[in-house]
Amino acid sequence: MKIICKEIIFSGHAVQRMFERGLKVAEVQFIIKSGEIIASYPDDRPLPSFLFLGWVRERPLHVVVAVDAEKQQCQVVTAYIPDPALWGRDFKTRRMP
Repeated sequence: MKIICKEIIFSGHAVQRMFERGLKVAEVQFIIKSGEIIASYPDDRPLPSFLFLGWVRERPLHVVVAVDAEKQQCQVVTAYIPDPALWGRDFKTRRMP
């Protein structure tokens, strides 16, 4: 599945979390454009969302994006470096508790 984002908008929550985690706008945009969708949440409201995985600065990065397919607009919900204790070696599979 390929997501088309003619416009990328950052939620206030995403900006705050990115600042706290030392993540740059360009890094998040890179993941949205070239990363892999590892989960989809079609029932999320108000828009369906997707979890992207990509690599920047030799580390994994997850980005959650809500997508308005009609407008081809993507809103970054949050971005974070996945915790290896919660994710498998590939950072695509959640570990079972």
